[in-house]
Amino acid sequence: MNVIENAVNGQRYISKSTRRGAVFNPATGEQTAELPLSTIDELNAAVAAAKAAQPAWGDTPPAKRARVMFRFLELLNQNADAIANAISAEHGKTHEDALGELARGIEVVEFSCGIPHLLKGEYSRNVGPAIDTYADRQPLGVVAGITPFNFPAMVPMWMYPMAIACGNAFILKPSERDPSAAMIAFDLFKQAGLPDGIFNIVHGDKEAVDTILDHPDIKAVSFVGSTPIAEYVYQRGTKAGKRVQALGGAKNHMIVMPDADMDQAANALMGAGYGSAGERCMAISVAVPVGDETADRLVAALKPKVEALKIGPASDASAEMGPLITQQAQERVLGYIDAGEKAGASLVVDGRGFKLQGYENGYFVGGTLFDHVTPDMSIYRDEIFGPVLSVVRTQNFDEAVELIHGHEYGNGTAIFTRDGDTARAFADKIEVGMVGINVPIPVPVAYHSFGGWKRSLFGDHSIYGPEGVHFYTRLKTVTARWPSGVKEGAVFTFPA
Repeated sequence: MNVIENAVNGQRYISKSTRRGAVFNPATGEQTAELPLSTIDELNAAVAAAKAAQPAWGDTPPAKRARVMFRFLELLNQNADAIANAISAEHGKTHEDALGELARGIEVVEFSCGIPHLLKGEYSRNVGPAIDTYADRQPLGVVAGITPFNFPAMVPMWMYPMAIACGNAFILKPSERDPSAAMIAFDLFKQAGLPDGIFNIVHGDKEAVDTILDHPDIKAVSFVGSTPIAEYVYQRGTKAGKRVQALGGAKNHMIVMPDADMDQAANALMGAGYGSAGERCMAISVAVPVGDETADRLVAALKPKVEALKIGPASDASAEMGPLITQQAQERVLGYIDAGEKAGASLVVDGRGFKLQGYENGYFVGGTLFDHVTPDMSIYRDEIFGPVLSVVRTQNFDEAVELIHGHEYGNGTAIFTRDGDTARAFADKIEVGMVGINVPIPVPVAYHSFGGWKRSLFGDHSIYGPEGVHFYTRLKTVTARWPSGVKEGAVFTFPA
């Protein structure tokens, strides 16, 4: 059986850990690889290698660092199918969905290729008598990323390209569920000419996470995952003196106004609610139609579409949705469907009991649609992370907005309307970090930044884009005077 290796100081090796995890194919339920859970000593060795390599890389001119990023970008595009196949085999998402994930990650690599421009400082001449001031952004040193299973290529690429381009060395601890995409990226980065020790991958579980959070030589940590773990990472990491950005969970709402194009809204909800089996933090899991007539029209449009969802393994090119990541995830989602039915929600389409011939042991759940969901129900309150869409009816725009404001999460939201005044008011007033106007999944492009509000983000910096440059660097301001021709005695007041 395949054993997943670590990658430290430019070399792959098999961990000596006696603790092992398993990697499965979610479509079949079969174990495909064994994953050693690295020891603390192995993680410490990775940090030591990164610390030794970083000063020379940080001193490398940004233009030369950009050339490595350009070569890495070219290799990613050349190997896109191989990376997507690795994602599909371990995560379960369709090949097209995996390619789409990779493409959004590659956008961040493209942005990082502009690092010479992004790191340009500011300069002010003659701020005082023959005194000039300039500001410079410098790398932090060794930084780390802890990433989730749902986007095994894209989310790590939200972190390490920016960090490395800025002159840091990076330690990645990917998800134990689907580690292979990150390993391919390591090989391509090495092929692109990245010096040994600058990009390192160490597999592990909570022991590795805690070691990263406590290690004195790691200066910053990026995290994406559930809100309880994000809060834990933020609190423990900042207590250890680190800079931390920790992105948590979501419960994303999409308001559908009476004037919306109902076919467009329904199609948008299908992709946003059931794409990637709902396992994404920007999935729309709550539809909020305004008015009962709007709700009736929306549910009528959604029902046949959900029933017709083509579900299958990644090997089926016609599949629109694959399995969930693990049996535990499957059982969790099925439990929420049970709970929603018991709580009195109307189960319009029931995804329980879905079986696919030849894949009976796969972790599949059929598309599920609830109507008449209320805010007290667990299917509304909790992030289900599965192919379950809830319809919560409201009677007016203000009620729909207050519903969103009352939820603990503030990651993403959307509104579908033809009315510009309504759309503008929604974008201005809604207390959510990322907003879509007739766009169901408003994930920002790479030259903007990704981040939610409330309990969807812990820390002061969003991820990638301009915020990523700021997160992975620190500001130094220099005030200089060359004293030729300047004659003055001691000054005892604050300089003006």
